[in-house]
Amino acid sequence: TLLKNRSKADQSQILNDLGLHQGQYAVLTLHRPSNVDDPAVFGRLIEALEVVQHDLPVIFPIHPRTRNNLAKGALGGRVEAMTNLRMIEPAGYLDFLKLTANAKVVLTDSGGIQEETTILKVPCITMRENTERPITVEVGSNYLVGTDPKNILKAYRDVMSGAGKAAGIPPLWDGKAAQRIAEILVQKLRK
Repeated sequence: TLLKNRSKADQSQILNDLGLHQGQYAVLTLHRPSNVDDPAVFGRLIEALEVVQHDLPVIFPIHPRTRNNLAKGALGGRVEAMTNLRMIEPAGYLDFLKLTANAKVVLTDSGGIQEETTILKVPCITMRENTERPITVEVGSNYLVGTDPKNILKAYRDVMSGAGKAAGIPPLWDGKAAQRIAEILVQKLRK
C-alpha cells in the first residue's frame, strides 16, 4: 500500500498547510492503552517529549483515546505547556504518509508505523517494551526503547547527531508479496 501510494502522497499539501519543511520536524503518535491509560507511563513519555519539542516542532495527529485521557487527567496541562508540540486531528493516509516520509524522526507506539518508517528509511523511536516487528529493529530504521525517558532521549540524540544506525530495508519488502504468493499458488495448483 505504501509503495503503491507514495507518488499520490507526494502530492499532499500537508507540509505547506502546516508550515513545515522536510527533515525539520518530528511526528508523534501515541494510542496504546499501556502507554496512554496509565498516568505514570504517559507521564514518562511526556517527560521525553518536553525535551524533544525544544529542538523540533512535534506534529501530533492525536488519537481520540489519547485526547480523552489528556482531557480528563492531570497531564493535559503539561502537554498544553509544550509550545512546539502541535496537536492536529488524525490525518488521512496520504497526508500521514507525506508527514512521516519527510520527518526527521518519528516517535510512536504503533506497529504499522514501525514498518512504514523502515520502508521510508526514516528513523523511528518506538516507545514500547516489545515489538511484533523485530526485523524493523534488526534491519530497519526502528529503535525499540521502552518508556523510560532516558532511553527515548538517548535514541533521539543519536538520530539528531547522525550517530544513529544505518537503516536498511528487509529482504522481500518490495511490495510484490501478492505477486509471489500468486505464483506459488499457481505452481502448487499445477502439481
